Amino acid sequence: MIEKVTKSNKINSTIRIAGDKSISHRAAILNSMAYGIAEVTNFCVGDDQESVIRCLKALGTKIIHRIDYIDDYPVHFFKIHGNGEKGFQKPKTPLDCGNSGTCMRLISGLVAGQDFNSVLIGDKSLSKRPMNRIATPLLQMGASINSLNKEDVGQITAPFEITGMNLNGINYISPVSSAQVKSCVLIAGTYAENQTIFTEPFKSRDHTERMMKAMGANIKIEDTMTTISKSKLTAQDIVIPSDISSAAFWMVLASCHPNAEIYLPNIGLNPNRTGILEILLEMGADINITNKKTDMGEPRGDITVRSSKLKGITIDKKIIPKIIDEIPVLSLAACFANSETRISDAEELRVKESDRIKSTVLGLSKLGANIKETKDGMVIKPVRKLVGNSVESQGDHRIAMMLGIAGLLAEKETIVNGAEHAKVSYPNFWDEIKNII
Repeated sequence: MIEKVTKSNKINSTIRIAGDKSISHRAAILNSMAYGIAEVTNFCVGDDQESVIRCLKALGTKIIHRIDYIDDYPVHFFKIHGNGEKGFQKPKTPLDCGNSGTCMRLISGLVAGQDFNSVLIGDKSLSKRPMNRIATPLLQMGASINSLNKEDVGQITAPFEITGMNLNGINYISPVSSAQVKSCVLIAGTYAENQTIFTEPFKSRDHTERMMKAMGANIKIEDTMTTISKSKLTAQDIVIPSDISSAAFWMVLASCHPNAEIYLPNIGLNPNRTGILEILLEMGADINITNKKTDMGEPRGDITVRSSKLKGITIDKKIIPKIIDEIPVLSLAACFANSETRISDAEELRVKESDRIKSTVLGLSKLGANIKETKDGMVIKPVRKLVGNSVESQGDHRIAMMLGIAGLLAEKETIVNGAEHAKVSYPNFWDEIKNII
């Protein structure tokens, strides 16, 4: 599928964004593990979330979906019936995680603590992504993991089989800062005898810890170290804040466009996710936040962004874990800054849905950006303007959306090939593009 995008002379829009993808994942998985029934409001519906719901249903979870409309905007509600400690059922078919690495890694932690075996599969892209980073701690906890990928040489990738065992807690020092790896280990830790300690180099997103704490888990958080003991979770209703990673595209658009103002209500403001705000503010973006509040440990607020004069900055390991998903669109913002931007310590981008360093450089270079790839990041120098061209999403939802935003900023027409991949996390993204145009 292709989408054609042209520059808009003026932008003045209110954009309502679906619930945060990361929090939606966790609300579904943790409430399925809990005792009781919970209603999750403003659930993010996209291919990734369908994968989570599909896997949970295959494990015997009762889930009821309905849609209500607020100001003509569809709001999704999921009622999730918790299974408690031993209520999950052995799946009759492989657990299909689609394109979602979060789904595969978090569900792995869940099934590792069950008394049956499960096979996890994914699409072509997900089947190339490394799973040793979760297999290593799960094996140490006592789970059995067997690779079913005949091409797998020293690296566990999907498909693979996990046989649940009586798990034991471990003291695990992770070589990477990854919310997915941390969440996998903490979920398995709720089933383990003795406490599990997870330590990471830098603090990554903490949605799992916040939600577990609100649901009654025996959890302690100290900077980069999280300790959890065997826990019984209690189901909790939650209104999911809107996804700041999706809002990032519109923030960059408004900041870089010469005549723009965009209002984004109910955006999640978790301090481990606001790296995009910190970076844009450091670059000089005109951003205002109002109506701040907190629900289930997750802060949120309304964000207004206006046309700005940006400057180049250095982005490195101190903040990379907080902006890993936003780097492609931040690279676009750097094209419109008045000085050079350097991004380093972002090797994690190479093992996302695509090699996002390479994909970002290829896409923006075709539009005329002065951007160079490095081993662990990029160097971006300002250009007078971007010019539309035919570009490729590389099968990656965040690259597709970044290029769509670039098309709204570039002269002439931009053609985005593989545009359909945006639906993985933002099903109505292209509809919003058309509304702005």
